[in-house]
Amino acid sequence: MSDDDLVFRALADPTRRFLLDMLFARDGRTLGELEAEVEMTRFGVAKHLRVLEDAGLVLSRRSGREKLHFLNPVPIRLIHDRWIDKYSERSAAALADLKRELELSAMMSTTDTTEGSTVIQVYQVYIKASPQAIWDAITKPEWTVKFGYQVPVDYDLRPGGAFRGMASEAMKEFGAPDVMVDGEVIEAEPPRRLVQTWRALFVGEGFTRLTYEIEEDGNGVCKLTVTHDVTGAPQTAAQTAGRIPENGGGWNQILSDLKTLLETGEPLYR
Repeated sequence: MSDDDLVFRALADPTRRFLLDMLFARDGRTLGELEAEVEMTRFGVAKHLRVLEDAGLVLSRRSGREKLHFLNPVPIRLIHDRWIDKYSERSAAALADLKRELELSAMMSTTDTTEGSTVIQVYQVYIKASPQAIWDAITKPEWTVKFGYQVPVDYDLRPGGAFRGMASEAMKEFGAPDVMVDGEVIEAEPPRRLVQTWRALFVGEGFTRLTYEIEEDGNGVCKLTVTHDVTGAPQTAAQTAGRIPENGGGWNQILSDLKTLLETGEPLYR
């Protein structure tokens, strides 16, 4: 069964759509919290969550002894990019509305801690490419200028090394600063894991924590997971979740564009 088939199958069930709506309203819920909202056994809810996880629409993360569930809008973005522009039937228009709603959810989980409120965004996409190819696309300027915001990056891939995302010439014409984003490398394990701080200078907030994880999934396919801790940076969270349309589609657009570039040689957006 193809990735598209898994997503369409998952969305066909009203209970699963309701679970997505609940995660849209508040992300990072436990199985118990989800069970309390539906007239169904814990086992039944767990089965529906498994279908959503298999389709990539829900991701789970451990937080202490609890397992939290997160909405992942990237597969909806991919369905949109593959199908919505091609067909205009009513069912496709409905899917476009669902895509827009899920992308606006910001993929945020708010968890109370002794230090305050932790806000996490989690995104995941499967790419038919090698770990090295994905690593290079994330860390090398000759690749980053081809997708997403088309920003050339400069990485010193050592713990404590500097990271900068430079404005393109087109951005500078509109008054953008030379350096759009900056940060510092915390961990670098090429081509599997990169942890860094990340700050959007044009937003005017402090540093956030960004993690890339690349795992081989078999048959030449890799799973790329992006985890962005945007605690204390609400404007950055809105930006990276694509909630500011005039500034682009955030991580959804970037990852969809990256997947298409690596798999076809051409980006979605120019």
